[in-house]
Amino acid sequence: MQFPKERLEEAIGRLREYKRAKAPLEKRLREEELWYQLRHWELIGGEGERPGPTSAWLFNNLANKHADAMDNFPEPVVLPREPGDAKDAEALSRIIPAVLDRCGFEQTYSDQWWYKLKHGTAVYGVFWNPALEHGAGDVDVTPIDLQNIFWEPGVRDIQLSRDLFIAHRWDRETLEKEYPQLEKGTGDVIDVITRTADGQDRVTVIDWYYKKDGLLHLCKFAGEHVLYASELDERCRDTGWYAHGLYPVVFDTLFPVAGEPVGFGYIAVTKAPQEYIDRLGKNIMECSLMASRPRYFAGRSAGINEEEFLDWDRPIVHVEGAISEERVRPIQPYPLSETYLRVQQMKIDELKETSSNRDFSAGSTNAGVTAASAISALQEAGNKTSRDMIRASYRAYGRLGALCLELIRQFYDVGRCFRITGEKGTAFVTYSSRAIRGAHRPDFDIVMTAQKKNPFARVSQNELAKELYDRGFFRPDLAEQAMGALELMDFEGKEAVRAYLAKHLEKEEQTIA
Repeated sequence: MQFPKERLEEAIGRLREYKRAKAPLEKRLREEELWYQLRHWELIGGEGERPGPTSAWLFNNLANKHADAMDNFPEPVVLPREPGDAKDAEALSRIIPAVLDRCGFEQTYSDQWWYKLKHGTAVYGVFWNPALEHGAGDVDVTPIDLQNIFWEPGVRDIQLSRDLFIAHRWDRETLEKEYPQLEKGTGDVIDVITRTADGQDRVTVIDWYYKKDGLLHLCKFAGEHVLYASELDERCRDTGWYAHGLYPVVFDTLFPVAGEPVGFGYIAVTKAPQEYIDRLGKNIMECSLMASRPRYFAGRSAGINEEEFLDWDRPIVHVEGAISEERVRPIQPYPLSETYLRVQQMKIDELKETSSNRDFSAGSTNAGVTAASAISALQEAGNKTSRDMIRASYRAYGRLGALCLELIRQFYDVGRCFRITGEKGTAFVTYSSRAIRGAHRPDFDIVMTAQKKNPFARVSQNELAKELYDRGFFRPDLAEQAMGALELMDFEGKEAVRAYLAKHLEKEEQTIA
């Protein structure tokens, strides 16, 4: 049984249509990469214009936003919807972070945050990789370049796209070994990545995901040759490639665009002021260079030995005839007004304001504030945009965690052992998915919490704990009053304090009884 040739031809036609619709986005991605690499004079410089100096205000903005994201590295928490599923939810809350750690998610998270800040969208692929764990297979979260993924134009939710295509570049020799049925000389149906500089022969392999009769299927092809089709696989024909029935990708968008699953990033917002900062910087530097290098008007009959005149190591310059200012006169460069320096500073301030990258966001202040709690307070007051940006990402990571959970449900047939490291030390947990599939198929909710926190936030939290101690919140004889005060307060760790006080209240009641 073979995959219908006409269906594959129709899919290839749609793939090419999707790629044409993405052409403006791909052009923007290439240009933004030049801005990120401080090579934007290749874009803004006129014909024959010399490249000017580059400042890194835009890059500094991206670096600070990336640092905010790394300070709030997410950790999934699985919540049950029914009391009987609490035990599995607790186990999954410990296992999913361990699975993500195994597949190097922190590095993927870091790389994709750079990509998201630059281009506005990070795409994560959540796949089952049968080669992991010595052939037992495991969840694999991988970064996907926006230039290599294609969807139906005009859809806001990627799950509503008719098809989803993901392109990969394979070495031809490796591909032919893995798929011996591949025809020699198979070409590419689309051009997604420039061939390597060393001339290595590569083939574009397309993973075509599509939904049919409520099932998700996968067809892998190179050129017009099908390498694998889940519809033809007895193991997947009736269940689909993945049991969850969703495209195995998550789009994490920074600034959304109406009617598109992708958005735009900080380079699009701040490249205009960055361009004028560098243009003004170029002119200011040229004026400074001209003013610092004397030049002269000299009459043709001045009788000056030019070689001696231009050599600053010569103590004597010989001239013919009388020496006078009429024969040689210095060129006075146009004096640079401070107005232009102020304009440049205004553009720098504009870039910092429009990107919410103010001084205290980076830990410095102009007013001489040095206390950690004060800096933390200023950061918290000024980092509203960062908190909003990270909170939006947590919604995307919630979907990513849900896909991980569904793959665990589908493929963890046999119990697997995990090493869990927490505040109480190291524990070993064995888990299989038998309890969460079959007749009783529990549903879970996934929320994200920050695994890593800003050091200033930790210092502020520690100072709060000391203040509560000084105010007597932990005194057993004041437990009842402290419980009343806690009802009006809101801070992280509140429940731990409440549990401590409740414990002492219970002991006091037992003593009285």
